Amino acid sequence: MPPKKTTIDKETEFRKVRTPREGEILGVVVKMMGFDRLQVKCTDGKTRLCRIRGKMKKRVWIREGDVVLVAPWDFQDEKGDIMWRYSKGQARWLEDNSYLQGI
Repeated sequence: MPPKKTTIDKETEFRKVRTPREGEILGVVVKMMGFDRLQVKCTDGKTRLCRIRGKMKKRVWIREGDVVLVAPWDFQDEKGDIMWRYSKGQARWLEDNSYLQGI
């Protein structure tokens, strides 16, 4: 009899959570705008029109309610790029450690 395969729930298990660096803000996806654009409510109180950067486009699927890491543009503060999507377990850790206070 072959050994049983174990499954790992990637939504709850994680190793290290990527925290925001200089020039990056956490946010929650409010609305999908189509193509690669999303409306994100950020921790600084602003709602930004963000795009999924090319490296992530076909590798990471983002839905409404997901916690993401946003890099606001220098020349237009109301727009930004999505740099990272957090899993549910990582989002819970961020909330427990008070990173998501402004949302």
